[in-house]
Amino acid sequence: MSPSPDPSFESEPQGISLDELARAFSQVMETEPRQSEETPPSGGTGDSPVLATPGQSQLSTGETPVPPGEEDPCPVNPRTILEAMLFVGNRDNQPISPGRAAELMRDVSVDEIPPLVDELNRRYDAVVAPYRVVGEDNGYRLALSEEFRSLRNRFYGRIREARLSQAAIDVLALVAYGQPMTGERISHLRGKPSRHVLAHLVRRGLLRIERPEPNRRTPHYHTTDRFLRLFNLESLDDLPRSEDAGPP
Repeated sequence: MSPSPDPSFESEPQGISLDELARAFSQVMETEPRQSEETPPSGGTGDSPVLATPGQSQLSTGETPVPPGEEDPCPVNPRTILEAMLFVGNRDNQPISPGRAAELMRDVSVDEIPPLVDELNRRYDAVVAPYRVVGEDNGYRLALSEEFRSLRNRFYGRIREARLSQAAIDVLALVAYGQPMTGERISHLRGKPSRHVLAHLVRRGLLRIERPEPNRRTPHYHTTDRFLRLFNLESLDDLPRSEDAGPP
């Protein structure tokens, strides 16, 4: 497999994690005005928007109170929280799955995430935003619209050719032909530890991680759409194959 030039291959992911974002939202919302204990909410039930406490990895989807006469330019609700998640992204450069997004918000189901994505894209289209939410590898990420990608290339300068070490090529080949594969299996087949190589390929967006039941602590590695683009493949069915070679 011979990789093709990739303009974003050299970039390193930066920023905070989604869990840190969740804690930040929780801390901000804990400082918002609350109703007095002596004055219960209307209806006498005592119900009010549930706020996550600092340290919890869930984001409250209740609206933040706004003083009378002041319009909140950015209400805290499922749509804006999802937008913040997509803006922050993952440190491992993976798309945010609907399951992960719903897991980080209270009272929001997986089925509600795609409609929220559609709502965000309608808002972006309405203001002619240069970006939109795109689906990738069973998840979502923010990406520049097609007409603005040339501007990004000019901003970052000349496209540099991606260069992969032999170790990275070996690991990619094992995963491509035998996926899903665990790190232990890959290290056994290579005859040497592969943890650092796997982490590098995940950061580069060439591999993604899934944690299937029943043992969710064990990561399983898969190739990504970026892997296909890098090696000019339409699908995994286009991988070179030998009739004499069996699966790893």
